Amino acid sequence: MKKLLTPKERYELIGKLIQEIKLRGYSFQTGKSYISIVKNFLKSGKTPKEFLLSYSNKSRSTVRSVYFALKFFYENVLKEEFSEKLPLMKRKLKLPIVLNKKEITRMIELTKNPKHKLVLMLLYYAGLRLSEVINLRWQNIDFERELIHVKKAKGEKERVVFLHPKLKEILLKHGKKNYGLVLISGRKKKYSKRTIQQIVKNAAKKARIVKRVTPRTLRHSFATHLLEAGADIRYIQQLLGHKNLQTTQIYTHVANRDIKRLANLL
Repeated sequence: MKKLLTPKERYELIGKLIQEIKLRGYSFQTGKSYISIVKNFLKSGKTPKEFLLSYSNKSRSTVRSVYFALKFFYENVLKEEFSEKLPLMKRKLKLPIVLNKKEITRMIELTKNPKHKLVLMLLYYAGLRLSEVINLRWQNIDFERELIHVKKAKGEKERVVFLHPKLKEILLKHGKKNYGLVLISGRKKKYSKRTIQQIVKNAAKKARIVKRVTPRTLRHSFATHLLEAGADIRYIQQLLGHKNLQTTQIYTHVANRDIKRLANLL
């Protein structure tokens, strides 16, 4: 589409794009990303290849997002074949930051606000994503079977994770609320991503942890500690909600179970 469109033409195409996204039940985040990318593409007046090239200095995941947004737009809105091939950029292995158990314990113990403490424990003891903590409801907790039903998961996929005894204890102390309410909320609305990020940052600061700690760090630590304790990596894959085992295998690079054994050989 190497031509500059009028504002009206762009508006109409974006409207059709929104309809197609809704029809396919894409997640809010994916829809938001696709709309933003296609808006920029239509304003650019570039061909798909030229537009992709403008992202060549970005991360592999960003380039993939741009590619799939354009492919969706061409095939479902313009009803045209998308002939471009997905750029096979070399993946850079970036190891996740992992905290040890003492560091996590300090973070939780030094956090006095009950809701903030619960946030930290959901991220670590259940391995939830930030967005999953935000959307978790009381009705998703099965205290009898000691399970958490994660419904608002990435890609709208559902999964079940265990309810850790420590997490169960604090939830019962927190008190069962209205069946349909979100688990953690402020006075009038549920916590934002920024609020949870700040909770984690403050807890790490109180615990005097010099590593860069984010909500994802606690999820990484959850997976790594399970792997080090001997858990099957396929079970960890299911708990994390990863589609591909390859995604979960990144934790084998930071788990120190086998590394310790090598040290004992010297």
